[in-house]
Amino acid sequence: MDLDQFAALRTAEGSAALAAATGVAGGDPLVAAAALRSRGVPAGLAAAALTQAELRRRAVGKFGPEAAGMFLTRPGLEQATRRVVADRRAARLAAAGVRTLADLGCGLGADALAAARAGIRVYGVEADPVTAALAAANAEAVGLADRFTVECGDATAFDVTRVDAVFCDPARRRAGTGRRIFDPDAYSPPWDFVTGLAARVPHTVVKVAPGIDHARIPADAEAEWVSVDGDLVEAALWGGPLAGVPRRATVLRAGPADRQRPPGGPPTPGDRPTGPAGATDGHQPAVPGDLPERSHQLTGTGDVEAGVGPVRRYLYDPDPAVVRAHLVAELADTLDATLADPSIAYLYADAPQPTPFGRCLEIVDVLPFSLKRLRALLRERRVGRVEILKRGSALSPEQLRRDLRLAGENPASLVLTRVAGAPTVLVGRPVADGGPPG
Repeated sequence: MDLDQFAALRTAEGSAALAAATGVAGGDPLVAAAALRSRGVPAGLAAAALTQAELRRRAVGKFGPEAAGMFLTRPGLEQATRRVVADRRAARLAAAGVRTLADLGCGLGADALAAARAGIRVYGVEADPVTAALAAANAEAVGLADRFTVECGDATAFDVTRVDAVFCDPARRRAGTGRRIFDPDAYSPPWDFVTGLAARVPHTVVKVAPGIDHARIPADAEAEWVSVDGDLVEAALWGGPLAGVPRRATVLRAGPADRQRPPGGPPTPGDRPTGPAGATDGHQPAVPGDLPERSHQLTGTGDVEAGVGPVRRYLYDPDPAVVRAHLVAELADTLDATLADPSIAYLYADAPQPTPFGRCLEIVDVLPFSLKRLRALLRERRVGRVEILKRGSALSPEQLRRDLRLAGENPASLVLTRVAGAPTVLVGRPVADGGPPG
C-alpha cells in the first residue's frame, strides 16, 4: 500500500472495486483477481482492493464488524491491539479521569479508536505517512473523526503538555524486514524516551513485548500481562496514579459480543458479574473501569517463590499471563499447591479447585520418560488421541506423537516435564472448570 493506491481506493471506482473484492475474497487469489478484471477493474486497483478485502476478513477476529470498513496493512494488523484488550484499557483510562490522550505511534488506530469510543479526545502521532492516512480514514469510517485526529510526525516531538495522559506503543519490528526487536533500547521511539514519559505526564501507559525482561521495568510502574482465551497477547506498563500493584496478570475470555460491545456498555448474556466491591474473581481487586466481560486479575509483587513438593493428584498449567507476570507463587497460594521442580511452572495439588488462571488435569500415571514404556502403557489403555503439554522438556511433541504409533478409541493428556531434575511424563485427563472429574 502506498498513498497513490490508498487514494485510488477512496474514489468511487475504488469503492466499487472494494465491494467486488469483498465478494470474492477468501478463495483462490488467481480466481478472485480474474473475477475483478472481468468486471473491468484495472489490475493495480484490483490487487489493492483484493489485499484490503483479505485483510478485512482476517481483521474481524481482532476488531469485530468494524473491520469491514477499515483500511489496513499487513504489519499494522499483526501489531494492532485486539479490541477486547483495547476497550478494557480505554475503560480504565476513562475511569481514572483521563479526558485527553496522546497516542504516540498510533499505527492503524486500534487503541486510539477504543479510547475515543470511551469518550476520550485522542491526538494520534504516526511517523509513517501511509499508516497515518489509514488511521485517519479508520476514524472517519467508524464515526469517530471528531474525537481522534492524526498527525504524521515524530512522536518524540509532540507537546505532551497538551494532554493529561499518554499511550505509547513503540515499534518493535524493523522497518522493511518486519523482524521482531527484542532489545527495548532499539524500540522506536527509544526506550529512554518511553520510560521518561511518566516524569512528564503522570498518567502513562506503554505497550511492550510480553517477553520483556523484568529488570527493564521501572520500579514505580505496574506491569500487566494480558491473555485472551489462553493466548498471551501483550504486556503494558502503567505509570503514575494508574500503577496500582507491582505485577498484574489479566485473563480475558472474549467472544463476538465482547468485541462488539463498547466500553461501559450493558453486559450480554453469559457475562461474568464483577462481584462485590468490583472484585473480579472473588478475591482479587478489579482495576478501575474494568469492563463487565469475563475478566480476572491476579496480582502480587512478582518476586515470591512457590514452595516445592511431590507430584500430587492434580496438575495446574498456569495461564501464560500468570507465568510471565511471575505470579505462579500467588496462584499456588490460592490453590494450596506446590511445584515439583523449582524451575518449572506446573503446580500440583491434592484437590481440584475452580480457577480462571490455569487448566487442571487429573494425573493417573507418573513415570520416568521412556518411549518404550509410554507406548506400552498407552497401547494397554487403548489410547488413540493425545494432547501433549510440555515445560522443561526438549522433546518435540510432533515427533513424539509419530513415535507413539497410537491406535485406540480413548483420549489422554501427556505432560512432558521434569520432576526434581529428572525427565518425566505424566499421563492425565482434563478436569472441567477445575472441578472434580466427571
